[in-house]
Amino acid sequence: MRNVALKYLLSSSIAWLVCVAVCAEDATPEPYPPDVWAANPSIRTVRVSPDGQYLSMIRFEDPKILSGPAIYIYDITDPDDMKLVLRQTSEPMDIQAYSWVSDTTFLMNLRQQVRRQTQGFNRGVFEFKLVLVNVEDKTQKAFGSESGGVVHVLPEKPTKVMTAIQEGAAASGRLATAYRPTAYYELDLETGSKSLVIRAKMSQYSIAFDRLGNPVRATGQDSNSQEIVFYYRPEGSSDWEEYYRLSFDSFEQFSPVGTDPAAPNHVFVIATNGQDKAGFWSYDMENKKFAELIYRRPDVDALSPIYHSNTWKHMGEVTGIQYFTDRRHREFLDEREGGIDAQLNNIIPNAGSVDIISQSVDGNAMVIYNTSPRDPGTYFLLASGKLTVLGSIAPDIDSKRLADVRYIKYKSEDDLEIAGYITIPNGEPPFPLVVFPHGGPHVTETITYDPWAQMLANHGYLVLQPQYRGSHNYGTKFYKASFTPRSQAGRGMQADKDAGALYLVEEGLADPDRMAMAGWSYGGYASLVAATRDPQIYQCVVAGAAVADPVMQLNNYRYQLSGAQEDEQMGTWLDAVSPTDEAEKVNVPMLLIHGDADARVSLDHVTRYRRELDKWEKQYEYIELPNAAHFFSTLNYKHREDFYTAMLRFLKEDCGPDGL
Repeated sequence: MRNVALKYLLSSSIAWLVCVAVCAEDATPEPYPPDVWAANPSIRTVRVSPDGQYLSMIRFEDPKILSGPAIYIYDITDPDDMKLVLRQTSEPMDIQAYSWVSDTTFLMNLRQQVRRQTQGFNRGVFEFKLVLVNVEDKTQKAFGSESGGVVHVLPEKPTKVMTAIQEGAAASGRLATAYRPTAYYELDLETGSKSLVIRAKMSQYSIAFDRLGNPVRATGQDSNSQEIVFYYRPEGSSDWEEYYRLSFDSFEQFSPVGTDPAAPNHVFVIATNGQDKAGFWSYDMENKKFAELIYRRPDVDALSPIYHSNTWKHMGEVTGIQYFTDRRHREFLDEREGGIDAQLNNIIPNAGSVDIISQSVDGNAMVIYNTSPRDPGTYFLLASGKLTVLGSIAPDIDSKRLADVRYIKYKSEDDLEIAGYITIPNGEPPFPLVVFPHGGPHVTETITYDPWAQMLANHGYLVLQPQYRGSHNYGTKFYKASFTPRSQAGRGMQADKDAGALYLVEEGLADPDRMAMAGWSYGGYASLVAATRDPQIYQCVVAGAAVADPVMQLNNYRYQLSGAQEDEQMGTWLDAVSPTDEAEKVNVPMLLIHGDADARVSLDHVTRYRRELDKWEKQYEYIELPNAAHFFSTLNYKHREDFYTAMLRFLKEDCGPDGL
């Protein structure tokens, strides 16, 4: 095993920093109203220009407006006297993201709603374009959707970026799910012309590039042998060489994440390699073998790589690995990066997930971002040896009034160990409980700032976020337990959530007569299933963007599936408990929420489900969010305020006989 370094001192010019004061008023017993939780982030996406002269950020001047934000650019030559040099808006389009491409130019990703209704699964109501902005002369240059979306900037080519376009005309039915190749282009930001770099194909459809924009690795399919095939280009060669194969039916994990600089033609991979838990490996592509196990744990997967904080000089360079249990843990290969990380965790208040998210080429200016259960998200600037608080994304929320989050483990009814996170309100237990399962379902969560959980805790509710079977991070066996030997959606996966609620009752933390379930997407599906439990342990449910008909949902993408992916999705949904079919069994009050522009879980789900509820004269409330799609980023302030207001009122007043 390689030594994992944790010590490195920052320069002596900032060694005197021991803390940063965060002022807050004394906590009051009154919870924050919904509009505070619904507010747009005051700032986000804070960056420094490559030369470190400019600081940029996206800001909402009014956190409760529906119109789009603006990009603010400051000259930080003197960090003590930052000067605003540009306020960039984009109306009628919305700024989604931006990135610096040179010392004086940045590229904006813009979005605008152009149609009222979705056009099928994952085909929503928005269109996109790119706009290049020059900070010094204030000029702009627009690039239409035919230019594609930015894959990454090219540090060695400040007038060019890599873009990608998924080719093929719009289609419906089976044609819509047919393979549409991605073409990668080098877009010239001065002329607007683009030149083809490479066009993906089924045999090589996922392509990785180096900092110069050269294709270096690819993943594809061999339909004849029913295998996923991994390729690389040896240094100095333009020919693809195969280095690994994986059967379509295999649940082995093999994910290349970056080149190993310590060994030629080696790549870092996160892979199970015959074991239950994924480890972090160096893989010899030339000799087609696992060369070195760098890190593995017996309890959870080594889940994701850490990349170098200076992307201009070390783009895509892997510096360590991280895993998640009671918090995010990081193990570094790079001694300097590990030392800086340790130092920052010591000086940032309420440190949780502390990341350097932007850095100048010379490393003398950097933006640091922290988030934790007691920090909604705070940006810091480290420049000229001084650490400055730039601001919180939620300045109206006092960290003292947020809740602690605890990592727990408990046993399900079939003796399977389940992990979970509980957000604990201030006060004395037992508390009313909201079980809040994640969407996916095949994803994972960790301890961080969760605005929905914190809002509920602020209003007095204990919140359980169970990592039920099928959640990632806990090994292959635990993941497969959600769909083998048959679907556990609505069965074992549901029992895992119920067991967590009953465990908290046994621990004296939850009141057994005041329990509810709430969730979004798959979490909404779980809430619909919870409404039919017998014996019933919940007093009510809240279901947002819920999958109400599993087979209808599966039919949206079943023709795209193959191998292990097909086993996962078909196994999870085809035989899952169907809330629409079970509507007659609903035995608690329900609050249903759905966006009318949802292209992932269409409005048909809640429409058909409500029809069944009406047929059986079941008690429910329904809120439809106009122009809201499936994901959180599409919910504007008004959507969130309406949703939060309805949910908090429903839980307090209409959940069960006397409210939760």
